[in-house]
Amino acid sequence: MRLRVEFTTEPFDLDEAPPHAVAARDVLEGAALDAVDVGPFGNTAEGESGGVLTAVDALLREALAAGATRVSLQVNVIGDEPGEADK
Repeated sequence: MRLRVEFTTEPFDLDEAPPHAVAARDVLEGAALDAVDVGPFGNTAEGESGGVLTAVDALLREALAAGATRVSLQVNVIGDEPGEADK
């Protein structure tokens, strides 16, 4: 099964990435995922379920430890092949 996770961390800082956002980005960049898109207003990543769930656990732990006061996330089941449209 493939999953896509979308998330944001707060509090926001538009001048520079806060430590919790950097921690979440570092987790995603080091994870076994197929696609990662990190931006100032939202982040997405997708891959096999095991890699996504492991990354979600780590990013929650790391972002909260680095000062996040809120993490909003959504996980969706997507097609079985990389880049396949949502089913």
